[in-house]
Amino acid sequence: MKVTIRSLLAVSLLMSNGTALAGEVRLAIAANFHDAAESLAARFEDKTGHNTRISYGSTGKLYAQIRHGAPFDVFLAADQERPRLMEKNSLGVPGTRFTYAEGKLVLWSPDTQAFEDPETFLKAGDFRRLAIANPRTAPYGLAARQTLEHLGLWASLEKQLVRGESIAQTFQFVATGNAHAGFVAQAQLRDDHESGARWDVPDRFHDPISQQAILLVRGLDNDAAGAWLDFLASSEARDIIRQYGYDIPQATEQPMERQ
Repeated sequence: MKVTIRSLLAVSLLMSNGTALAGEVRLAIAANFHDAAESLAARFEDKTGHNTRISYGSTGKLYAQIRHGAPFDVFLAADQERPRLMEKNSLGVPGTRFTYAEGKLVLWSPDTQAFEDPETFLKAGDFRRLAIANPRTAPYGLAARQTLEHLGLWASLEKQLVRGESIAQTFQFVATGNAHAGFVAQAQLRDDHESGARWDVPDRFHDPISQQAILLVRGLDNDAAGAWLDFLASSEARDIIRQYGYDIPQATEQPMERQ
């Protein structure tokens, strides 16, 4: 019998994945979750033999792309509203939606002298630009707006705001000095970005940033998509997510058994 490279690869995949050939899952993931997702994807691929293809962006932008037919299998949003709408509008598989992380909002500046009292700093408005993500498309931007509204400062500061398309772009505005300070995700303040002035915004100042995942209809028959959701809800994945600065709900619901 002639042994080909293709047949050897098939046997290798069967051995690495137990009973099935490796597949591929296409993931739409909120920009704030980039670093955590990269670590999760690497572990997932090593563990299962499946491949991942990831597109990052603001939750609102990804939601719009999926509604217009973008070929994703799983959606990891930075809120719970868009996954709920996916389920309601028959774009997501009922019963597969669950909270995989809870985000934290931080006011940050790389300038260690930018502020000591964050509320006094904001009320004084003695800065040219304050960065936030677009509240219409990015849940962290909505949380930033709610925070400013809680402080009674939204109207007075609105003209000084520079809006990022996503929380990733918002972070870049601040990190590069194009904004004096900005509201970013706690998960972004790691490694060399841990220095500077920061204020961990109290949770009571805004609605919870409950980040939910959902299996999309396109991924219903994709074993790799189901495997990704199972992995995402596992204790191993939750430990990785915590390492990147997120909280985890006390009772994470496991994805339902897919038919």
